[in-house]
Amino acid sequence: MNRGLLITLDGPGGSGKSTLARAITTRLLQAGIPAEHTAQPSPGPIGALARAGTYHFHGYALACLVAADRYHHLDTFIRPALAAGTTVICDRYTPSSLVFQALDGVEQSFITHLNSRAEPPDLAVFLTCDEAELRRRLAARGSHGRFEDDPAISAEETTRYRAVSALYARQGVPLLKLDATTTSTDSLAHQVVAAASALPSAPF
Repeated sequence: MNRGLLITLDGPGGSGKSTLARAITTRLLQAGIPAEHTAQPSPGPIGALARAGTYHFHGYALACLVAADRYHHLDTFIRPALAAGTTVICDRYTPSSLVFQALDGVEQSFITHLNSRAEPPDLAVFLTCDEAELRRRLAARGSHGRFEDDPAISAEETTRYRAVSALYARQGVPLLKLDATTTSTDSLAHQVVAAASALPSAPF
């Protein structure tokens, strides 16, 4: 059985990662390709604690909690799904740790070491979006935690995700950068599936 692909979606809050993850999954399933979407922090017990605890946990404590959830999620869901031939689309992965934990005062070397046993994705998708549009979307849907309470978060995230995507490129991780400001979700999903299909390791 061919291994599935791990496709990760990262980018500023409000850029449409969750919606796009669902759309990619639907497109793959319609094509007869086994696929599931998930998110990090995960729906599991450690992930639920991390999601609910951004006001209680800070700095190194939160960085360790998020990394613990990532490893548990890899062990219990992502790796078994990939081994079974299912392509997994993950809303947020290690790039989000490199952004948020750095915003929380943790040095990059510590974050990198903490997540060093989390394998890179087969395709890392980075979403960008106009900052004014991001602020509009965040205001409409409300804050998802301590970080999004900061009105300057969109600009900070955009700058940091740009740096992380450059880091991934230097490391040779296949990546795709997409502007989600006005492009439809269906068009974005089409571009992601096309890029994934072109990978040498693609099982479809």
